[in-house]
Amino acid sequence: MPITSSAKKALRASKKKRVFNIHRKKDIEASLKAFRKLVIAKDKAAAAKSLPDLYQSFDKAVKTGFIKANTASRMKSRAMASLKKLA
Repeated sequence: MPITSSAKKALRASKKKRVFNIHRKKDIEASLKAFRKLVIAKDKAAAAKSLPDLYQSFDKAVKTGFIKANTASRMKSRAMASLKKLA
């Protein structure tokens, strides 16, 4: 357990951030899983419709500092490449 007041405050902040990070991670995983399922099913129209939702979850993760910008960019690029392969 933390002893100093600043360590106690850091622990409280860490617990709050953990909740937000878990939510952000589940959001990314859910949208990515839905997109991949549509790509595997070769449903190009539905996959294209779910792409903005996927992009939005990546952008929000970057904005909050959950993932780095280049990581999000790479994931977006790979998603678009897998969508283009369906054509």
